[in-house]
Amino acid sequence: MSQANLTTPERTRTITWQDPAPSAQAAHKMSGLDYLRAISDGTLPPPPIAVLMSMEFSQVEKGRVIFSVTPAEYHFNPIGTVHGGLAATLCDSALACAIHSTLPVGVGYTTIELHVNYIRAITAETGRLRCIGEIIHVGRRMGTAQAKLIDDHDKLYAHGTTTCMIFQSS
Repeated sequence: MSQANLTTPERTRTITWQDPAPSAQAAHKMSGLDYLRAISDGTLPPPPIAVLMSMEFSQVEKGRVIFSVTPAEYHFNPIGTVHGGLAATLCDSALACAIHSTLPVGVGYTTIELHVNYIRAITAETGRLRCIGEIIHVGRRMGTAQAKLIDDHDKLYAHGTTTCMIFQSS
């Protein structure tokens, strides 16, 4: 046992989630906007990654999606700040969902490129963050979007872009 474990109380976190298969199946039968709204309003359960990271929808509109999270100690990296993966996951989710919100029934997408710029460190003291994803362009085969990760005072922590391939789902 390390010295740190002798002086620091152990921390635990337990999460539970619902089977993601029924929601994934529902995605093929709904427009992107209706599907995302069903998750946002609780008609469908959130995906397990959202539960794991404590992310939630704050707003869902056609072409614009906002996720929110309050960074916590369990998001920390080894040097005592929030891991950049939290910002990247928020950006990836907001960007892709902004594109998804524009797609009709039977049309899917997948991220083929994600770029994130980190502006400043995130800590547990940062407070609630919002990641605002907005489409730039959605065509028949590709969609692009941009996002910014901001706090409640509109201070920028990260921003990003994505390119998604759009395809007919089976």
